Amino acid sequence: MTRPVSGTLHRVEIWVPDLERSAASFGWLLEALGHTPFQSWEHGRSWRLGATYLVVEQSRDLAADRHDRCRPGLNHLAFHVEDRRTVDALVSEAARHGWSLLFPDRHPHAGGEHTYAAYLENTDGFEVELAAVDPTERD
Repeated sequence: MTRPVSGTLHRVEIWVPDLERSAASFGWLLEALGHTPFQSWEHGRSWRLGATYLVVEQSRDLAADRHDRCRPGLNHLAFHVEDRRTVDALVSEAARHGWSLLFPDRHPHAGGEHTYAAYLENTDGFEVELAAVDPTERD
C-alpha cells in the first residue's frame, strides 16, 4: 500500500442493527467494487480499498433498529464505478444481495441528465450511489 495523501478519508464506520445482514449486503457491493476484506471481529467487519476502509459494526449502544437517511447524519455513500456497463451489472445483481433500486422511474439519470448512476437502498435503510466514472460514454 502506498502512503495515504493527507486529508483523504481514512475510514467510515457504520453502525448497523444486524451485522450478518449488513456484512452480506455491504460485503457483496464493496467486493464487487474492488475492496477486499480487511478485518473481522465479533461485532464488526471491514473492507479496504487503498488506504481507506469501511466498517460495519453492530454496537450495543445503538439507539434505533433502522437507519433513516433523512435525519441528521449520513445520507448516503457515493462510489465511483468503472463504467455504465458496470453500473448496470451491479443493479441487475443488487436485489439478490439485499439492495433495491431507488428512483426507478428516473434511473439511471436520477442525479440529472448528465449523470449515469444507480441509487440503491439495503434492507436497513442505507443508501449508496454508484456513479459511472464517465457518464457520457456510450456502449
